[in-house]
Order: sequence, then C-alpha cells, then structure tokens
Amino acid sequence: MCIRDSYYIDKISDFIEENILDESEKGFNQTVMYGRDVSIEDIMGSAKRFPMMAERQVIIIKEAQDLSRTIEKLTSYAENPQTSTVLVINYKYKKLDKRKKLYKAIDKIGLIYDSKRLYENQVSDWIRRVLGGKKYQVEPKAAQMLVEFLGTDLSKINNELEKLTTILPAGSIITPEHIEDNIGISKDFNNFELRKSIGEKDVFKANQIINYFAQNPKNNPLVMTISLLNSFFTQVLMYHGLQNKSRDHVAKALGIRPFFVTDYITASKNYPMRKVAQIIALLRDADVKSKGVGASQSNGDILKELLFKILH
Repeated sequence: MCIRDSYYIDKISDFIEENILDESEKGFNQTVMYGRDVSIEDIMGSAKRFPMMAERQVIIIKEAQDLSRTIEKLTSYAENPQTSTVLVINYKYKKLDKRKKLYKAIDKIGLIYDSKRLYENQVSDWIRRVLGGKKYQVEPKAAQMLVEFLGTDLSKINNELEKLTTILPAGSIITPEHIEDNIGISKDFNNFELRKSIGEKDVFKANQIINYFAQNPKNNPLVMTISLLNSFFTQVLMYHGLQNKSRDHVAKALGIRPFFVTDYITASKNYPMRKVAQIIALLRDADVKSKGVGASQSNGDILKELLFKILH
C-alpha cells in the first residue's frame, strides 16, 4: 500500500488495525512496526511467520519512507509472500518507483493505493462531504477560511473539524463566526476577505486587513498571501478569456464553487485583462522580495507596496 497523503495513511491503517483481527487474536498476530526502527530483514522475518490460533496475522509498517534506501530488498518476499500474512506498508510523502521490481511484484499479487494530495480548489468540497457524513453543514465562506488558513493538509483540517463537531450539536450549520470563536481565524481579517476587498477595490478595508497582517505576521505569512492572490488573479485572467460566462460554466472552468462566481465577475470589471497581467507580474516580484532577493523591506512593507500598486 503506497499512500502519499498522510490523512489517508492514518485512516486506512487505523481501519485495518481495528477490524481485520478479533481482539482475542491481536495479541499474538498483530504487529505495528516503524520504518526508522526496523530493517527489511526484520519485516520479512515477521511476515514469513505463521499466525497463532488465527487464520491470518497483520503486520503494519508505519513511516515506511524511512526505509527508502533499502525498500527494494523486500522484492524477494513480495514475489513469494506468506499467504496468511496481511502486510501493510505505509509509504508517506513519496511513491514507489513503478519501474522497479518491488512495485511490479506488489502490483501483481497485492494492492497499491496511491492517494494524491488534493488540490486547493478540491478541499472545500472535501470539508463539506466530511461534515455532511457527520450530519453537519458548512457555509462556503467558513470552508474557504479553513482552506486558506490550513492549506491542503487534511489531517490538520480534520482535527479542526473534529473540534467543531465536538462543540456544536449535530445538525448545525458551521459559520465564519464558529470558525473565529473556536479555531481562532479572524472572520474579518483573513486572506479570503483581503482577496474579496481587493477584487471589489475596497481600498479602506484592504488596508485595514494588511495592517492587521503586518501586526500578526506569524498567523498571516506573506508567502501564503501572495500565493492566494496569485491564484485569484490567475483565475480572473482565465475568466476574461472565457466565451461562456454562465455561472455554472465559470465555476467549472475556474474550479470554484458557484457561490464565489460573483467575486470573479466583480474583479473582472474592476481589473481589465492587461491590468490583471500586470498584477500577476507584481505578485511575482513581491514573492522574490519576500525571499530577500533585491530588497531589504519588511514583509509588512512589501505587502503595503504591493497593495498600493494593485489598487492604483
């Protein structure tokens, strides 16, 4: 099993660990190992054993990427596995080389599950599905706040969702106020609101937000703000190029929820295509400056200068 997203590593491993064997069988027949603590020889020796008073044994290798230099030595076992052993190899952040013998051997007799990290524009829908399965709903802005604050790390997001579903009664609609009160993300001073105010050319509000960012740099890293603004204006540029500007077509083409289409319509009216192209160049320049290349400005000053150039 090769999985690159750590969230699904944990979910699948937990399911196998909890459900394959009965409690009475686990003592002698279930083993959890960690890649940093074992060798391939240790794994093969354990995997070749027969189960005791059970039909099968389960061996789970967590953090198997720590064995990346020697993992190919497992090929001989994969070519002739012990049929009563369920061997689970959790390989985080990387994937096995399809050209190598080990991959081909596992693919022939077992299962390789490659779970790619979700793109940012897919995470809001993932949040809705997870909450829907627990009988909760979430407002689009609230979901977007989580994505923009936590990124695409599903484990982090799931931890915050569990916190919310523990606090709020089933059937609740999760709002930006819930996010602010329970997770600590400001509903008024965040990248979502900055992007929206810039799109609307609301100079006063945009300046309020970046001043708040300058005072709270740890919670609002410049690199994330630049990245999100770059994504936004890249999508505005795409919007300008669309012939079919119906709500559903725009949402599909830009990879956004229909709820947010109005933001792009407004931004396209305020920023012609040529100006959008200039803004994308400004964002690239600000990104270089934020890394200390060719400038000695603070991140707050870089952001203030960037905002002025975007809005004027």
